Amino acid sequence: MIRPCQAEDVDAIKQIGNRAWQPIYDMYAETFGDELFGHVVPDRHSSKGEQIQSQWDHRPDCIYVCEVEGTIVGFVTFYLDRDSGIGTIGNNAVDPECGLKGIGQQLYAATLLRFREEGLSFAKVGTGLDDAHAPARRAYERAGFDIRHEDVTYFMKL
Repeated sequence: MIRPCQAEDVDAIKQIGNRAWQPIYDMYAETFGDELFGHVVPDRHSSKGEQIQSQWDHRPDCIYVCEVEGTIVGFVTFYLDRDSGIGTIGNNAVDPECGLKGIGQQLYAATLLRFREEGLSFAKVGTGLDDAHAPARRAYERAGFDIRHEDVTYFMKL
């Protein structure tokens, strides 16, 4: 069941986010090295959860969860920009331990429906081009995202 997030769901989705991002953080650590990684991700075990908490604190109406048999197994955060007519999918994940397929697609479908109900014209989502983000890219393409723009982020030691 996809439904709006409630206060009692926040700890569960923070834990899911923190666990789900570990492979991405592994890639960042390998790519960036320890020093830069420490600046980009202050605490790999809580940083994603802190972003999710911030979303709850500022826009609790823009988080959906997927609940299966009383357990939260996934979530999606999103933003509504009525001025530009663009809805943005933010942090989202399915519990790596869940083992169920299709949860991400259900969360995206509910979010895209909300965007349409809000009268928005476009939806966007950002992700990485590295191997760690490949599952996310495939999921977004399955959800119908078909206009793609690529960019690169550079770092340098000062």
